[in-house]
Amino acid sequence: MPDYTGTPDFTHGLLPRLGVLLVNLGTPDAPTPRAVRRFLAEFLSDPRVVEAPRALWWLALHGVVLRVRPHRSAAAYAKIWTPRGSPLLVHSEALAQALQRRLAIRFGDRVLVGLAMNYGLPSIGSALEYLRRQNVRRLLVLPLYPQYSGTTTASTFDRVTSELAHWRWIPELRFVNDYHEEEAYVAAAADSVAEHWRVHGRKHLLFSFHSIPQRYFEAGDPYHCQCQATARQVAERLDLAAEDWSVAFQSRIGREPWLQPYTDVLLEKYAKSGPKQVTVVCPGFAVDCLETLEEIDIRLRAAFFLTGGEDFDYVPCLNSSEPHAQLLERLLIRHAHGWPGVEGQVDPGALASARERARAMGAPR
Repeated sequence: MPDYTGTPDFTHGLLPRLGVLLVNLGTPDAPTPRAVRRFLAEFLSDPRVVEAPRALWWLALHGVVLRVRPHRSAAAYAKIWTPRGSPLLVHSEALAQALQRRLAIRFGDRVLVGLAMNYGLPSIGSALEYLRRQNVRRLLVLPLYPQYSGTTTASTFDRVTSELAHWRWIPELRFVNDYHEEEAYVAAAADSVAEHWRVHGRKHLLFSFHSIPQRYFEAGDPYHCQCQATARQVAERLDLAAEDWSVAFQSRIGREPWLQPYTDVLLEKYAKSGPKQVTVVCPGFAVDCLETLEEIDIRLRAAFFLTGGEDFDYVPCLNSSEPHAQLLERLLIRHAHGWPGVEGQVDPGALASARERARAMGAPR
């Protein structure tokens, strides 16, 4: 007999709320081989991430990858770990809190923010359970991936809907596929570079995005095109000439071709033949993480200088900055258009009236 998640002794007439579920990729619980192995096992078992015959990939994953990679990755995580934990989780939590503060000013307690990781903790299931207990009847899922990819955004959709399939009362659902051309996002990314240059001086701007296998692009994944569109619009906003900026892709693994040019290869070329002064920005990442802090700002920075580079700057991600929280607020308002109660500022009289109606229908005082 099916067992669906409900609320025992449910009280009808409670004020319905709107929930915003922010989802980031995830992080190990600690910079240790055991924690990294647990995280990688979940991450790399996702068929959206690795499209390969399941039996063969299971043998490779458990026979080779999870025996070798956790030790190497744990050492990398240890270089960037903070007293508060993983930078990705710390920044994601701060961003969720910043967004909740903005929404509270506008909507009072009618809109709630939940944060989840696609892999690891806090899980999508626990975040959704929190929103369910707060009587969220309308849910906007906002993956923190500006550019859509089946490896990230679609995986979030799979996991959210898999959890909701077990609910007795499924909320009305909307899903943000991407926001790579959102005006507020482009402006925030461009302004972060401009502010960085005001302090550190203007250099050749290299946009580095996380890569995906080339065959995913050839099968119709729009990620590559959306990355190019983001870079082009940010460059236009900064009034850059074609020779002043470039795009590359980082974090490839395995032997098959991934999106090119590769960031490490391009930086080595620049270090040897120019431009020898570069600024690297990673607008595909909502918050700083292993790939930006260790791969770009530590490892590739060192390699750039060792091969002849003269100056290297890294522009931090938007993290929990006010422009970032503001653009997420705008995304919420636009994607929740037509849902009751999200059109403007809180009307105290209307809110009090709604509460009185709820009480009259049996809600507790």
